[in-house]
Amino acid sequence: MTTHGDPATAPSAPAVAARTGPSEGGEAPPGEGLPAALTGLRAAIDAARFPLALPSAEPARHTAGTLTDQLDDYLLPRLARLDAPLLVVVGGSTGAGKSTLVNSLVQARVSASGVLRPTTRSPVLVCNPADSGWFRQGELLPGLTRTNEPSEDPGTLHLVTAPALPAGLAFLDAPDIDSVVDANRALAGQLLAAADLWLFVTTAARYADAVPWELLRSARARGAVIAMVLDRVPPEAADEIAAHLQEMLAAQDLGSAPLFVLPETWVDGQGLLPDKVTAPLASWFARLAADADARSAVVRQTLDGALGALHPQVDGLADAAEEQVATADALDERVRAAYRGAHRTVEQGLSDGRLLRGEVLARWQEFVGTGELFRTLEARIGRLRDRLLAAVTGRPAPAAELSTAIESQLVTLLRGVAAEAAENAYTGWKAHPAGAALLDPPLAHAAEDLPARAERLVRDWQRGVLELVRVEGGDRRFVARTAAYAVNATGLAVMIAVFASTAFIPTGLEVATGAGTTVAAQAVLQAIFGDQAVRNLAAKAREDLLDRVRGLLDSEAERFLARTADARPAADTGDALRRAAGRVEVARHRSGLSRPGGPILPGATAYEGEDR
Repeated sequence: MTTHGDPATAPSAPAVAARTGPSEGGEAPPGEGLPAALTGLRAAIDAARFPLALPSAEPARHTAGTLTDQLDDYLLPRLARLDAPLLVVVGGSTGAGKSTLVNSLVQARVSASGVLRPTTRSPVLVCNPADSGWFRQGELLPGLTRTNEPSEDPGTLHLVTAPALPAGLAFLDAPDIDSVVDANRALAGQLLAAADLWLFVTTAARYADAVPWELLRSARARGAVIAMVLDRVPPEAADEIAAHLQEMLAAQDLGSAPLFVLPETWVDGQGLLPDKVTAPLASWFARLAADADARSAVVRQTLDGALGALHPQVDGLADAAEEQVATADALDERVRAAYRGAHRTVEQGLSDGRLLRGEVLARWQEFVGTGELFRTLEARIGRLRDRLLAAVTGRPAPAAELSTAIESQLVTLLRGVAAEAAENAYTGWKAHPAGAALLDPPLAHAAEDLPARAERLVRDWQRGVLELVRVEGGDRRFVARTAAYAVNATGLAVMIAVFASTAFIPTGLEVATGAGTTVAAQAVLQAIFGDQAVRNLAAKAREDLLDRVRGLLDSEAERFLARTADARPAADTGDALRRAAGRVEVARHRSGLSRPGGPILPGATAYEGEDR
């Protein structure tokens, strides 16, 4: 039985020039090296958020977590100690014999094996006693708690020393990549991303499974160094299966990965494979452990490949972050459009005469139809062109009823437009998955306290109109000599003017709709509303009312906008991620990690396997 792979096809150190021009992202700050650039990238990834329910959000969160783990678990600690022992992560499918192989290579039962699955629940790291200090410090895989005893907690790392394992080399037996336990699968992926070298174990029965190949393609994309073990191969089918596997490896651009074929065989009382079965692989690792240049080449190739893979992944995160911001903007615009429409409806209501109908018109007719009012006006009508109508007299009751009618009409309008805007904003969000995820049923209606706030708004506006009349009434001495009701009556006239149409001058159609309106009343209206001073006051009062309405509607819109504000990433998240990735790429090219002409891995040698 022949092991496939030879020195000519073994992976070599990268042939990328060590120093090239600056990459996208601009020049790195003077003196900034890879650790500083990676720390900056780590901070940028940590600050990125993807809370809105978009198709890209969950993959982005997963990528961000994976990148953070790799930075913390491998890139930063490995850059700090390039000369640390080479970490070989042994990964593969359920029942592939990973633990048995590790035990056999180190000649001790250090990792549990058996028929129950999953067998390896927490990772087991085996190293030479001389190397244990490096792994106990916790710089590599800092999120795992070190323990000297076997554990079923996937958050622990069981450290074992084995004198038979050469110094400079460590094996990490990882959980199954296709484990039925979600946490085990996630941990297996995390550990593989922290490997200097992947030793991928599969079997004659499962070498074509989809899950291993997905991870192998991921490893290839990251430039990781890979060696393959094809385990439990029937002797009669060894050549055929090995040839097929090599074809599959070549098709995935992994043809240079050393491939070791282990035949079906027996295990001894300790569960270890016969020495002559594992001898070629053990010899291969021994030569690697003894060759500092080869170990350095493996570390540098994997490290450089992992660094090179950061930029496209971070670019994808930046795209996802920008999609989050754009979506939040789009959701906000749907809300603002709904409430802009509400504000326009109020503006139209103040200009098309609709508010002068009904109760307001009836109370106005009653107010201006007072005989005493006409007598008062007849004495002063000639002075109305040049100054504000200083005073009108009439019965208090009609004035109070008119004021109440104005308030009621405005409040009804405000309640209606607020309810319609809330419904439109709710519908707009419900049509978008990200918006629908932010909704609560109460948002479909105006706020519970909207009626009370609308009433308060109108009363405050009415008081503001009266104050406007007092302040800008022209002849202060005349105003002072008249009764307080004179100011109130003038204010009511200004409010009616606010409800009128073109240039705030009510037409006969607007104020004479009631059958009882007399010619005398129309003459009074023409006199009042034809006066420029009243028209100016009406313009100011109208603008004041619209400003207050805008504030009311803005507070209603804020019920929606506050939700996107809480979910919205910072606007510059995408740019920050791209800048950080650009600095890493520049520092990577300047680091000299990729050195042409470096040493190659030792090749696999031929050997004869043993039948069971």
